[in-house]
Amino acid sequence: MDDEAEKQKKHLAMLERLSKRPQPRSTNSDSSSESTSAFLSRFSDRKTSIEAQLAQSHSISSDPAQLKLHFQNISQSISDLEKLVAQNSYLLPSYDVRTSLKTLDDLKHSLQNITSNLIPKKKFSFKNKPTKKDSAVPQSKQPPQLSTPHEIPTRRDSPGFTNKTGEVFIQNFRDSEVGEFAVSDLDSCEVRIIGSVRALFVHRLRNCRVYVGPVTGSVLIEEAEGCVFALASHQIRIHAAKRSDFYLRVRSRPIIEDSNGVRFAPYCLSYEGIEEDLRGAGLDAETGNWANVDDFRWLRAVQSPNWSVLPENERVGVLHLTDLKNEDKEI
Repeated sequence: MDDEAEKQKKHLAMLERLSKRPQPRSTNSDSSSESTSAFLSRFSDRKTSIEAQLAQSHSISSDPAQLKLHFQNISQSISDLEKLVAQNSYLLPSYDVRTSLKTLDDLKHSLQNITSNLIPKKKFSFKNKPTKKDSAVPQSKQPPQLSTPHEIPTRRDSPGFTNKTGEVFIQNFRDSEVGEFAVSDLDSCEVRIIGSVRALFVHRLRNCRVYVGPVTGSVLIEEAEGCVFALASHQIRIHAAKRSDFYLRVRSRPIIEDSNGVRFAPYCLSYEGIEEDLRGAGLDAETGNWANVDDFRWLRAVQSPNWSVLPENERVGVLHLTDLKNEDKEI
C-alpha cells in the first residue's frame, strides 16, 4: 500500500511539472504522449469509480439521509474530475479534451436521472448552481448539446447567453460565485462579465465582442468569426476562429487549432475591483504569454501564418466596462 501511495505521489508531481512546461509544438513528442497517457489513466480510474458509486445508489435507496449524502459525494467526485480536466486541457490533444468533457456531461446527466428517480420530490442540483443573483441571466434556451465532434458540451444548468442577435448582455458576479458560464449562438452581440467565473465556454459567435473578468480555470472557444475578445485565464484554447482579435492575459501558452486571421494583444479590460479579482484568481502578473501562441495545425519551425501580434496602432486601448456604450458597435 505504501508503494502505491508513493507511486501516486510521484504521478501527481509529474503532472504538476508537466503543467508548468510550455506546450510542445509537435503533439508526437515523448513528453506530450507521456502526459496524455497519464491523464487518460487517471481520468479512466476516476470515471470507473464514479460509475460504481452510481450503480450502488439503488441498494441504499431505502435510507433517504444516507442516499442524500451518497449523491453529494458523487457530485463532489464529478466536480473534482472536472477540475482535473480543466487543469490539464492545454496539454491534451483537442479530441481528448472534447471526449473528456462529453464523458463528464454524461456522468452529470446520469446522476441527475438517478437522483430524480430516487428523490423525486426534491430537485437535485450540482454544487455550482447559480445563486439567486445569477437568475437574471437569460436562459430561454440551454447551451447546445454535443452533436458533432467539434462541439464543446456544457452542463444543462449552466448560466449563460445564447441564441440572440444584436443585443448587449451585462452580468456582475463580483458578489456571487459561479462555476461554468456559456456564451453560444450569438450574432452582433456584446457580452460584459464583471467578476470571476471558473470556466468559460464560447460557441458559434459572429461579429461579437466578449469582455470577461478573470477565469480561474479554462476558456474554450469554438467557432468565432469577426469577434473581439478580452479574456484573462489560466488556460485558453481556441478552435475554428476566423478574423478575430484576442486581448489576453494567460498563465500558459494560448492554443489555436483550425484558425486563421486571428490576432493577439495584451489584456486591456478595466472595471472597479478588477485588480482584486485578478489577484484572487492568480492572474495579477503579466506573463507575456499572449504573444506565445501555439498553433496545433502548424508544426513547422517557422511561425504559423494563421496568427499574428495585433499592431499597437490598431489596438483598442483600455476597455472600461462602465464606459462602454451600447451603440458603439465597432472597436
